[in-house]
Amino acid sequence: MLRLIYEFFKTGLFSIGGGLATIPFLAKMGETFGYFTQDELLTMIAVSESTPGPIGINMATFAGIKAGGILYGVIAPISLVFPSLIIVIMIAKLIEKYRKSPYMKNILKTLKPVSIGFIAAAIIPIYISLFKEVQGPYILGMIAIMTIVFFLREKLNKLHPGFIILGAFIIGIIFDFVKF
Repeated sequence: MLRLIYEFFKTGLFSIGGGLATIPFLAKMGETFGYFTQDELLTMIAVSESTPGPIGINMATFAGIKAGGILYGVIAPISLVFPSLIIVIMIAKLIEKYRKSPYMKNILKTLKPVSIGFIAAAIIPIYISLFKEVQGPYILGMIAIMTIVFFLREKLNKLHPGFIILGAFIIGIIFDFVKF
């Protein structure tokens, strides 16, 4: 149990960028300690994305339950959130005081691409495992759609989530019925 607390505390401490930034830590945790397989990690991501609440908390809960049952499912998200809570309490006043500082702006600007790099490092192996059974035009089509979505993300963020879910549903049906 202490290992689980430590691993999720470490994940919460170093996963800057939100819930998706926890994916590389969870992948490593599953690989190192055998708490869950990569396929189970994919399931965790899918379940976490489709349930209400912060994805990081949902994934920690799911991972904790997979690792050791209900008790671990309660302890894992608490361990994940605790470092952030400590840090926010400690530096909230400093950030407010130095918000206009060019140094603070540069620090925050630097953290964005670092977070994107962490997320990309986790997502690429996941995409590879998603496409392990399909080949050819299907993969190219999915990569094209993901690339388009990536570049249109600012516009998509302004859409109601229902439209995005409906669009993903329609694309999923099309790819399911079209055989290459």
